[in-house]
Amino acid sequence: MAAPSTWTPTEMMTIVAARALKSSDVCFVGIGAPSAACNLARLTHAPGITLIYESGTIATKPNLLPLSIGDGELCETALTTVSVPEMFRYWLQGGRITVGFLGGAQIDRFANLNTTVVGPYNRPKVRLPGGGGAPEIATSCQEVFITMAQSKRSFVAKLDFITSLGHGEGKCSRERLGIATKGPTRLITDLSVLEPDAETREMTVVSIHPGVTRERIADATGWPVKFAAKVADTPPPTVEELTVLRDLHARTRAAIEGKA
Repeated sequence: MAAPSTWTPTEMMTIVAARALKSSDVCFVGIGAPSAACNLARLTHAPGITLIYESGTIATKPNLLPLSIGDGELCETALTTVSVPEMFRYWLQGGRITVGFLGGAQIDRFANLNTTVVGPYNRPKVRLPGGGGAPEIATSCQEVFITMAQSKRSFVAKLDFITSLGHGEGKCSRERLGIATKGPTRLITDLSVLEPDAETREMTVVSIHPGVTRERIADATGWPVKFAAKVADTPPPTVEELTVLRDLHARTRAAIEGKA
């Protein structure tokens, strides 16, 4: 069967994020696109992946996408559930999580994230939800994947507030702060995949999704975005990836409608 010729940008982003995960990963999962990506990986090429949610559920295997970290689906399908302090102190800060997922309202060229305010801190235009556990995820996970829709509104030249550390001001910024983890290694958007340049740590386009041009990526970025010397074409979604992802969303919608 041939792969469908159409898919949404969000589906593309979710599938690309899922492909980056391995069965051996211990993954700190966020709600939304990260949760969809992690569970898609679990249901396809990475059945052994260990999914951990902030509420303390370990090795959870939800049949539905959770609406929040407190969703009963997570606890019911987990191997075990531990307290939040244990989750952060033993698992996260203990260096036992290989991949953490993050997103934000704003991101800069070094993958620093803002989830605190838009505008001046004392008189913001928008007060955002805040950091939660994101600052600890950014520094304690062995590496971080970021998933965000790409636009000039969110990909900005200068952040209004740095909530979660990426690569700081560039190369060696994390090391100067005594942080030994890799930080953001992939920035996965609805248009492309970016990775930190080996010398500068600036996020650089390494792969472009089907149907997307360099001009469109540049127009959606608030700084002069750089492209790697060799830029790959992102493989389109397969039949299996789209089918599993759409089934997962369909089950979730049906469950929500049934409860309503």
